Amino acid sequence: MFELFKLLGNKRLFVLLVGLVTFIALMGFTLSPRTTLSWPEKFLKDSVGFVQYVFYKPASYVAGFFKDVANMRTVYQENEELRIAMGHYTRDRLKYNDMEQVNEQLQKALNFTEEQKNRYNYGSRIAQVISANSDPNSRTINIDIGENAGIKPGMAVTSQEGLVGVISHVSSYTSTVNLLTSMDANDPTSNAIAATAVGKEKVFGMIESYDPKTGMLKMTKISEDSNIQEDDEIISSGIINNFPKYMRIGKVKSVEKSEYGLTKTATIEPYASFLDWKELIVIIPPEVKE
Repeated sequence: MFELFKLLGNKRLFVLLVGLVTFIALMGFTLSPRTTLSWPEKFLKDSVGFVQYVFYKPASYVAGFFKDVANMRTVYQENEELRIAMGHYTRDRLKYNDMEQVNEQLQKALNFTEEQKNRYNYGSRIAQVISANSDPNSRTINIDIGENAGIKPGMAVTSQEGLVGVISHVSSYTSTVNLLTSMDANDPTSNAIAATAVGKEKVFGMIESYDPKTGMLKMTKISEDSNIQEDDEIISSGIINNFPKYMRIGKVKSVEKSEYGLTKTATIEPYASFLDWKELIVIIPPEVKE
């Protein structure tokens, strides 16, 4: 008995024993199968939750800050690219304006007719696609403008990416477009497109056919001594049936000699996707009266 009083007289040991008993009691409450928490457990849980909240909020703000910094870096890089592009645009615009003035002076000196001056001043009409086959190899689509908008057979149709096809039939309010995917060198009704390469005067050929298996166009009748090569940009040359010049067609993927070695044939990857169109552009020749 004396030893018990002596033990209780030791304050530190007494506090330790009380704490140990309290801990064992709390563990008993925690491990027992209950659906509700005791008030010590609730207090402990809320305390831990508060501490987590206090530390989580600053951490989330810090993480968000670094994310915003990364986004700002991306935006800065994009702005730098846009500044460079604007610089090139300004330079090219000044160069173009100067060339246009020189061209006008030369046309005046050479007594160009009005028809010659306006030969490449094409207009355009936006058209909605009203029916199209989901098959990428489909041959035709229909658009919602026709004779009422001055549309005529033979006019070029393009998307934002590149040349799509040619107007084949026209009614009062709709038109049918023969896609480039319908081109077939063995079909007498298929019209070839005269083409050239950007920046290369010696390159000339005919876009005559489309291969549905590869999704590529064939450019034939290219002169043997032409300097056409892979990655050249192919555009229309504008010398056949008033077909517009400078229409983007595609990019050269490969070049090979023809069967007898007198000409070259180029495989062209078209810029247009020929799938899932909503709007297209019909190119109006300058001689068409609206």
